[in-house]
Amino acid sequence: MRELVGNGHTSLAVHTVTEALDGLDAIHADLATVGAVLLRGLPADLDLFDRVVRTVGGEPLEYTERSTPRSEVQGNIYTSTEYPAAQSIPMHNENSYSDTWPGRLFFVCHTAAETGGATPIADSRAMLRRIPQAVRDRFADGVVYTRAFQEDLGLSWQEAFQTQERTVVEEYCGRHGQQFEWTDYGLRTRHHRPATQKEPVTGEDVWFNQANLFHVSSLDAEVSEMLQELYAVEDLPRHATLADGSPITAADLDAIREAYDEVSLALPWRVGDVMVVNNMLVAHGRQPFTGERRILVAMTAAP
Repeated sequence: MRELVGNGHTSLAVHTVTEALDGLDAIHADLATVGAVLLRGLPADLDLFDRVVRTVGGEPLEYTERSTPRSEVQGNIYTSTEYPAAQSIPMHNENSYSDTWPGRLFFVCHTAAETGGATPIADSRAMLRRIPQAVRDRFADGVVYTRAFQEDLGLSWQEAFQTQERTVVEEYCGRHGQQFEWTDYGLRTRHHRPATQKEPVTGEDVWFNQANLFHVSSLDAEVSEMLQELYAVEDLPRHATLADGSPITAADLDAIREAYDEVSLALPWRVGDVMVVNNMLVAHGRQPFTGERRILVAMTAAP
């Protein structure tokens, strides 16, 4: 039977394989309302995962305007973000820093970690409600994301934009409302995006940005301090400010992170688990882990 697991803020609809095969309408309904579905009892098979992705979400999307390192495994199926095991990945809605984003995310557990390694999720509607009104007011005009691409510091612009041609980057930035500047060491980009969005199916307002992840303070404290000592703000690999360019205060970032901590739900992975997420209704992250962990990811458009 379908089971609804939750913590009062975020919920996850758990379906068995049989229910998944017989109840595609129910899965779509849960994705549109609950926001996240877990399919249990599947083998950890890449071709089967591809079939699930295409059956539920359609053609897998290419990972464009990249902000984290990943490797393509097969036909727009990627490794999850390749960060060291001891690091957590802050909660975020995929590509919410861009003007285009996937509607559905698919995760499959090929190898479960020895300890930790869950992919926590957080209801973006609950997030918006839990963030103090004063903080929401300061984010009312949105977020400015800045990136500086230079050799041996974060992703190269070639990897981020998946091209070797400067003209392709310039055309992309022009189409997507991004300012760009070629520098002696590489490239700077800057763009302004909303902090909240209206989810089109439910019509509900959601917290939908990556200010907490892009901000330099999301890095390890020593790394963050070193980068700020070595580089001007505009030369940080990744950073975020308020819409008017003023800094986001530590107190406001703490309030956002505390809200994520409060609403987040994390279940341990089992081999073969497939989690499907409505990217606008639900944010996700990664907990630190030990041992081997292999989670693969695909993205599709909204139905």
